[in-house]
Amino acid sequence: MTEIKTYSPEYTNGEFGLGFENGSTVQQQRNDLHGTSEARAVAEVQAQYVIAKKFPRNQNEAFRQIIESCKRYSLAEQAMYAYQKGGQDVTGPSIRLAEAMASAWGNLDCGVREISQANGVSVAEAYAIDLQTNTRVTKVFHVPHVRHTKREKKNLTDSRDIYELVANQGARRLRACILAIIPSDIVDAAVEQCKRTLVSSEIPISEQIKRLVIAFDEFGVKVEHLEARLGHNLDATIAPEIVTLRSIYKSIKDGMAGREDFFDAFKKPEKKPSEQAKSELEELLK
Repeated sequence: MTEIKTYSPEYTNGEFGLGFENGSTVQQQRNDLHGTSEARAVAEVQAQYVIAKKFPRNQNEAFRQIIESCKRYSLAEQAMYAYQKGGQDVTGPSIRLAEAMASAWGNLDCGVREISQANGVSVAEAYAIDLQTNTRVTKVFHVPHVRHTKREKKNLTDSRDIYELVANQGARRLRACILAIIPSDIVDAAVEQCKRTLVSSEIPISEQIKRLVIAFDEFGVKVEHLEARLGHNLDATIAPEIVTLRSIYKSIKDGMAGREDFFDAFKKPEKKPSEQAKSELEELLK
């Protein structure tokens, strides 16, 4: 049987020379460690700026790389999303296209970080910094630890669920930050190239339609809903319409919009006040 002995600090210091760290010593070590971490972080940021100045981007080469990236079908099919504005469908570059452009543009530091977490709410920041021009774009936002479903809202306590929620909310802000750094004419050219890539795809339109039908089905959007939106049978779908449907699918999948924003069958009917409510309102207005 193993015998466990407990010694007082005085005994160990006097007999064996083994010192016990007091509270002030431990705190000092923690402060030193924190200071070292801060110094390392500052040094890393300074190094980024030095390297960016030493190896500045070639804008023409960066633009060429962006356009070449947009010629890849795998990127082009994820490159755009759609949303409703004033009753019209508006398309724009997705976070995936923004990330691809940021990588090709170079000397660009971007990301999402959590600033604090307390009382069921995370405070986070999305940022993009041009290390050459020292242009910085940031967006601070609050994310309640709540996930809304069709039937209820669920409070999140698992750290992974909270992380994924913050990351999802942050992706939208990160996209905006990156697009504020990269010149708008380059962004527009990238979007147009993605559209051309999709239209000129070697994959037959019939096969692309089948894939879209399967993809939309996971959101409960059926063939009749797609045909109602297009105004004709799916067999008559043309390439530009496929591009639009892909953008709609991307928006719904990423949580940028709901299916009711694009398909009339899922729009909630406007609630009409009852006759009793009308009479009560009239009494109040007298």
